[in-house]
Amino acid sequence: MNDAFGLPSRIVVLGGGSEIGQAIVAAIVAEKPADVVLAGRTPVTLPDVPAARSLERIEFDATATESHGAFFDSLFAAGDVDLVVLAFGVVGEQAVAEQDPAAAVEIAMTNYVGAVSSLTHVSTRLAAQGHGTIVVLSSVAGQKARRSNSVYGSSKAGLDAFTEGLQLASLGTGVGVIHVRPGFVKTKMTANLKAAPFATTAEAVATAVVAELGKGNRTVWVPAILRPVMWLIRAMPPRVLRSL
Repeated sequence: MNDAFGLPSRIVVLGGGSEIGQAIVAAIVAEKPADVVLAGRTPVTLPDVPAARSLERIEFDATATESHGAFFDSLFAAGDVDLVVLAFGVVGEQAVAEQDPAAAVEIAMTNYVGAVSSLTHVSTRLAAQGHGTIVVLSSVAGQKARRSNSVYGSSKAGLDAFTEGLQLASLGTGVGVIHVRPGFVKTKMTANLKAAPFATTAEAVATAVVAELGKGNRTVWVPAILRPVMWLIRAMPPRVLRSL
């Protein structure tokens, strides 16, 4: 169960290799020790969490949706889960995805289909136990289609819509859904990309997320200025957006 300050006792990160997911865990356990589960395709490569009360690394493939039922049954059979961070995702290469259907499908399978499957399994189990929080790491890229990242952006747009629906469905269940929309985050995954305006860090995203724990459904923009900025971008005519 969460403590009086909303901090969780058992944390699961789906996509345990994510620097943002790791930063969220680090920020939490710095305030209060917790049991941590990092789930990823290659468990042996997942990092240590020195301040964790206990650490478990387990195998999880977001795209292998047929395995998700058994995976989440086992995860929840081991005890109540207080916080699930959905942190997996791929950026892909726009130029490749436009020409190679398999590359485009991989982006969609990971960022949207795998996320929908995972979130459905998680939300029903958290509702059954009567408490818990889900943190969904999305992106401002899902707010408006752009020529430079339309494949990635479309997958995040789908995730945004699903998460908004999940927030509505969770009302009255004891489950909170924190919908996180960061801008460009400086991580290893984006190291070869040109930083966009208002670029942020994994630590800044973590700080913003932890501040909202225990408060029910929330939508978090990081940095906060991106909320009005994206409102303006959505209002731009197509001829202007074509240059972005």
